[in-house]
Amino acid sequence: MARDFADDLHRLIGRVTILEDFTLSEVTALGDYMPVFEADSGARLINEGDAGDFMIILLGGTVDVTRCDRAGQPSRIAVVQQGYTLGEMSMIDGEPRFSSCTVLEPARFAVLTRESLTEMIHRQSGLGAKILVKLVHMLAQRLRNTSMKLVSETEARRAAERAGS
Repeated sequence: MARDFADDLHRLIGRVTILEDFTLSEVTALGDYMPVFEADSGARLINEGDAGDFMIILLGGTVDVTRCDRAGQPSRIAVVQQGYTLGEMSMIDGEPRFSSCTVLEPARFAVLTRESLTEMIHRQSGLGAKILVKLVHMLAQRLRNTSMKLVSETEARRAAERAGS
């Protein structure tokens, strides 16, 4: 269980958005709801299109995040390392996974399931609420960043079209 890695998790607080402002005792309590796994290079942690009811906090290693294009070819979205979270959108909304996540360098990661989050909310409502607020904030920030990229790309395309006219 992640409780056994509470000190490691607590040291990641500055690198893990979801754990910002968490005390060691809160991280330890959170660890009671999260098993820890290890995976070798090449292991697929998340498959694009699959149902998802869990998220991952990467405690170590490197993971490649890809999404297939219209032709079915994988395209890299990001390479993430220690402290990054993966799969939180599907854990929250139950929709199919947006991307695939494959281990590039051996990884250790903690897993929080929707069921465990629900249990946490019932048993330790303050901790559950804190995690939910952090998830909402993180997802809102990612949506804001994606929206800004979309606006920039749209403006650049319009400028190119005007220049070509």
